[in-house]
Order: sequence, then structure tokens, then C-alpha cells
Amino acid sequence: MGKRLRSRIDPTLFELCFGILLYGVAFQAAILVFSGKPAYSAGLWIGVFLAVAGAFHMWWSLDRGLDLPEKDAVKSMGTQNIIRYVVLVVVMGALMCTDFANPIFAFCGYMGMKLSAYLNPLIHRLVAGKKGQEQQEIPDGTAL
Repeated sequence: MGKRLRSRIDPTLFELCFGILLYGVAFQAAILVFSGKPAYSAGLWIGVFLAVAGAFHMWWSLDRGLDLPEKDAVKSMGTQNIIRYVVLVVVMGALMCTDFANPIFAFCGYMGMKLSAYLNPLIHRLVAGKKGQEQQEIPDGTAL
């Protein structure tokens, strides 16, 4: 299933989401070791879900924006960024007003997107396996 799933979605998006999920699992393990509060875990996984949804939305809006003329692309990207942030603020606001989940851990889960982006070269090597062990060169001369 993994190979078939990777062939249907953008490889960079797959690697970003894979990194976000790995971060979520590692953070969940830490939560279980130090505290077993369900609200912490619920907040974490809400944040991880928001990170994966945000990553997909960024990929979709970039893919769509690149097909538009420059002026329309700038307007579209700005609108999509605002939509993404409004959703994040609304969810965090709802978490702060309820006792369902911890908003701080939701924010920590959302930050998994940042960590995954920074660790993307490592995640790329992990996902590519032995076949991807040889150095790959990007057209600008950067080696992965």
C-alpha cells in the first residue's frame, strides 16, 4: 500500500506528512511516559491532524497558484494563507473554550509541520530506502 499511495500523491507532500506523523508518534510516546492525561493526547493529535491538513492545503494551493497568471496567483495564495490561518485560530479558540483537549499540545502537534520541513532531507533518505541512498542532485546543483 505504501508504494501505491506514494505514486498517487506528490513525493514531497508524502514525505512531509510522514515526518509529521513520525513526530506525532514520538511526542505521544513522551506524553505517555511523563503524563497519561487524555486531554494532552487529544490536543497533540488535533494539532497533528491540522498540520497534515495544512500541508495538503499548501500543496494544493501552490499547485493551483502556479497555473494562474502572476497577479491572480498572488491574490489566490494570499487568500489561501488567510483561510489556513483562520481555520487554525478557530480550532485553537475552540480548544481554549472547552476542556476537550489541551491547546498547548495542539500547537505542539501543529509545529510538527515545521520540524518535518526542516528534517525533510533526512526523511527523504528514510522513505527512499536503499534505492535513494545514492546522492540525488537537484537542477540548481544542490545534492540531497
